[in-house]
Amino acid sequence: MPTLLFITAGELVPTEELSKFEQLAHKLWEWGIEAGQHILTAAIIFIVGRLLISFLNKLVARILVRRKIDPSVQSFVKSLVSILLTVLLIVTVISKLGIETTSFAALLASAGVAVGMALSGNLQNFAGGLIVLLFRPYKVGDVIESQDETGTVREIQIFHTILTTFDNKVIYIPNGALSSGTVINYSREELRRVDWIIGVEYGLDYEMVEKTVRELLATDSRILDKPAPFVALHALADSSVNIAIRVWVKNTDYWDVYFEMNKRIYAEFNKKGIGFPFPQLTVHQVQD
Repeated sequence: MPTLLFITAGELVPTEELSKFEQLAHKLWEWGIEAGQHILTAAIIFIVGRLLISFLNKLVARILVRRKIDPSVQSFVKSLVSILLTVLLIVTVISKLGIETTSFAALLASAGVAVGMALSGNLQNFAGGLIVLLFRPYKVGDVIESQDETGTVREIQIFHTILTTFDNKVIYIPNGALSSGTVINYSREELRRVDWIIGVEYGLDYEMVEKTVRELLATDSRILDKPAPFVALHALADSSVNIAIRVWVKNTDYWDVYFEMNKRIYAEFNKKGIGFPFPQLTVHQVQD
């Protein structure tokens, strides 16, 4: 085995002649230089990696905007890309520090299994978010109803979908429940049908009532001619004759037409003497 030499006072001295303290100092010096090189390289990789990740995130964001990708998909993709690139950077930095990445990967996998078992519900929500983004039963800006809640979709996150209700409450619904449950999307179709059931008194001329209703419907330009408005005698109820009214409007006009037509029907019926009944009970007394 070759004899190691150590420089001291300008002379080469065999390593075996050095004291144990000097040999330890020499090894520490060599280790420090090597460790410093690793740390410096890892620091440079980390700084450059962070700058590169920031650049790639901005690039991905510009590409998604340029391709007019749905805003909910944009936020999901950007967060996912950022997380994956950050994990890759961390693994690279750790390998440059001299830590065995295979052992680190095994430890990470074990920790992942444990965390996955503890957070199985969140993993289900994550999978539900992917299903929502893949099949797109709704998107940001749609009005939906699910889990006994109704509101406008404000954001689709990895684990939750955020709704804003009509009275300005914010509701977080787990994506797992949305992907496996019933979702009513009120914004998907361009047209929507408005329904009324109007009760009138017994004894009135039905033809006159129907004519009055059709005249009111014809004066509202927001009500579409195709499909044509539908008016029919719906039922002979206990205290009223019920008239069914169905019209088609643009989705954005639904509530305006619904509330305004309620007001106009009430005013016109009162004007023409068409009464609105209230529940009544007729009692017949038998004389002994």
